Amino acid sequence: MPYLIHILVLLIAFLYASVGFGGATGYLAAMSFFSVPPQVMATAALVLNIMVAGISFSSFYRAGHLRGGLLWPFLVTSVPAAFFGGYFKISDQIYAILLYAVLTYVAFRMLLEKMQPSDDIQNLRPVPPLLAMAIGLGIGLLSGAVGIGGGIFLSPLILLAHWGTSKQASAVAAAFIALNSVSGLVGRMVGGTFFLDWFGLSLIPLGLVGALLGSYWGARHLSIPGLRRVLGFVMIFAVANFWWNLYR
Repeated sequence: MPYLIHILVLLIAFLYASVGFGGATGYLAAMSFFSVPPQVMATAALVLNIMVAGISFSSFYRAGHLRGGLLWPFLVTSVPAAFFGGYFKISDQIYAILLYAVLTYVAFRMLLEKMQPSDDIQNLRPVPPLLAMAIGLGIGLLSGAVGIGGGIFLSPLILLAHWGTSKQASAVAAAFIALNSVSGLVGRMVGGTFFLDWFGLSLIPLGLVGALLGSYWGARHLSIPGLRRVLGFVMIFAVANFWWNLYR
């Protein structure tokens, strides 16, 4: 079993990085199959997110795709909210429900999402600061509590609202994921919900290697829409079993 979960984390990290995300929901889904304690799951996923999203953000920043005005309205509330989400202790059952609600959203988004819209700079709209702060607050709380960065929610919102191009959305999401993950991790340290044993530590290098390889191959050789569908089917299997056992 330990060897199988290591292989799963490696493969899911590869798939997630291939479609441009940090991968926390994938790591959490893999660990949930093997009854890994929630504290270990959330902590390991946040550490992986910081490394992977940090690398991604560095690439987008150097390429000149970051718009500070698009990022800060979300961060001003999401970072403190992520801290409090990680700080407060929640029961294992509530954690599981929150986690699988997020995974269900991710699964259907991966399966049903169409190709990204063209990057038409002419039709971009300004970001309403108050709305962005409200969105950041909600995503930050959920991110800190579950152990994700929140970019999986923010990126499609930016594109659907025409607040930024796909590359700008990716740059903002990468920074959003990394900073929220740091905040959530600090909140867990302060609140006593941080826990990373040797098993959790052993997952980190595999997830990082998978993410680095996935980002390389996904950018050059692999079909992003096809991988998105494969990942969606994997996630459907993960969530269907949980909801069936919860409600039967």
